[in-house]
Amino acid sequence: MENKAYGLLKGKKGIIFGALEERSIAWAIAEKVHAEGGEFILSNAPVAKRVGTLDKLAEQTGSDIIWADATSDEEIAALYDGVKETYGKVDFIVHAIGMGLNVRKKKPYEALNYNWYAKTLDISAISLHRIVSGGLAKDAIADNASIVTLSYIGAQRIFSAYSEMGDAKALLESIVRSFGYRLGKKGIRINSLSQAPTRTVAGSGIGGFDAMFEFADKISPLGNPDAQSCADYTVSLLSDLTRMVTMQNLFHDGGFSSMGISDDLIAELAKIMEGQGAS
Repeated sequence: MENKAYGLLKGKKGIIFGALEERSIAWAIAEKVHAEGGEFILSNAPVAKRVGTLDKLAEQTGSDIIWADATSDEEIAALYDGVKETYGKVDFIVHAIGMGLNVRKKKPYEALNYNWYAKTLDISAISLHRIVSGGLAKDAIADNASIVTLSYIGAQRIFSAYSEMGDAKALLESIVRSFGYRLGKKGIRINSLSQAPTRTVAGSGIGGFDAMFEFADKISPLGNPDAQSCADYTVSLLSDLTRMVTMQNLFHDGGFSSMGISDDLIAELAKIMEGQGAS
């Protein structure tokens, strides 16, 4: 499909949190925002300096980087001081931050390390609250701005390998709703975008991710959307075209969330059962 640009974000300034390397969804979002005329500051935790390539994205998009740990009130406050020096107030924020410590360390849900669990919730969900609250405290978010965070259907349905991240995404979506009413008084909208399984660094840390990806792809009428199509949808939510959309959890999953089972999956299950019968 031809990758057209429409100038949807021309004149808008923002912050994009969470880009790490070229497979990151936030990386694709940053490229698309840049193509649509938006300007932004990139931010990630200082630890990302060692494992990511954010400098490359900054150079590519002509953006500054402000390193900040999104679980630190002090670092978020310092980030907004830098943002205000560069832009004054921002018109959009993209929150694409998530990590499941127990998932990465293969701790089963029924035996979570609670210190890691608390950190997972802080990194993956409470960080959104800190970012929004910190921006309001610094008067750094413009009236009629748009805030988008990335979620997953594991907030509503159980995918066993997703484990504690399902709790984190449920909390994330609750924060979206709780802030939505309050932000609406300033015309600021906030939504979560529930993306299908996508091959990223974060996804690779989830046991059984390939099976989750293939399962969703076989059920979804349109298949799994990639990071680039997620970026397109995100841009629409940051633009004025969706100025009356807020407090929503918007599924971007090729139709997966409305499906029960598909013919393709039934055919696969039939093959498996025939094979078991033959043995």
